[in-house]
Amino acid sequence: MPLEDVIGESLKKSLKTRFKERRSKLEIIAAILSAALKGAKKTEIVYKANINFRRFDEFINFLTEKELIERTDGEYKTTSKGKEFLTDYQQVNDHLLTER
Repeated sequence: MPLEDVIGESLKKSLKTRFKERRSKLEIIAAILSAALKGAKKTEIVYKANINFRRFDEFINFLTEKELIERTDGEYKTTSKGKEFLTDYQQVNDHLLTER
């Protein structure tokens, strides 16, 4: 299964369980990076990550500076460094949510 599908489905499940709680900055970053895995315009990312345009603007500069996301031809795309972050984030999230 492609990385995009694994991360996307797992991230959706973890976000659904926390839907009524405020999301942390890391959760919002993960949602933005996940939405931009295959490349997406600003509106699509805002919709998929469930954030408003103001929040998007707050995060996109940080993500670009950290080279987790890049903008090319009017689209934002998660970089390899961003994909690595998503994988690491998901592993930590899975570990914390796993009942023992």
